Amino acid sequence: MTPERYQKFCKVLDRRQPDLTVLTDQVHKTHNLSAIIRTCDAIGIHELHMTQPKRGHRQYRRRSMGSHRWVEIHDHSSIEDSASHLQNRGFKLFAAHFSAKSIPFYEIDFTQPCAIILGAEKDGISPEAAELADEHMVIPMVGQVASFNVSVAAAIILVEAQRQRAVTGFYDNRRLNDDVYRKTLFRWGYPELTRYCDERNLDYPEIDDSGQLVDPSQWYSQVCQPNP
Repeated sequence: MTPERYQKFCKVLDRRQPDLTVLTDQVHKTHNLSAIIRTCDAIGIHELHMTQPKRGHRQYRRRSMGSHRWVEIHDHSSIEDSASHLQNRGFKLFAAHFSAKSIPFYEIDFTQPCAIILGAEKDGISPEAAELADEHMVIPMVGQVASFNVSVAAAIILVEAQRQRAVTGFYDNRRLNDDVYRKTLFRWGYPELTRYCDERNLDYPEIDDSGQLVDPSQWYSQVCQPNP
């Protein structure tokens, strides 16, 4: 990893928002998933959560322009599991969903820890997701069409979240904890070595302030020692 690339990674991570995320509910089209991932990276979202669609989904990574490398993706078996996982971490759940209690998306406070729930275009979010959500929100529309494409809706809502957080100064200081920051830097800078470590359940080697491995010869000699 060159020092220039290391500094670019640091600049991006310094603006990551660990308490803002997206939760997809039954979104199965690969081009929509890929577009959402790209938008998450652009807004500074560190991780995205997906509830496994009943229809399944094809491989989306080739269509996401490499953005899957920069956003951690967590798969969940059900909306109940994903919602519980986020609520236990203190996240509010804001669902893009039309109901009697829906409010315009720009009236939501996105500066609090929150997850934005997005559903498939035809069916929207599931009844279970609607029940679990703390708030329902809509994007006001004045045309003939009934809704935006889900990836477009994601971008509209997330840009508003970014605006609110920028005004509040959330992008001015590093917000990822040290352990996540260090591990992410290593994964981004050394993807092949990351794969090697993950496959063998090894700790990542240390890197210095310029992104270089600290004493790589010693680390390699330790991990490559034959078992007694």
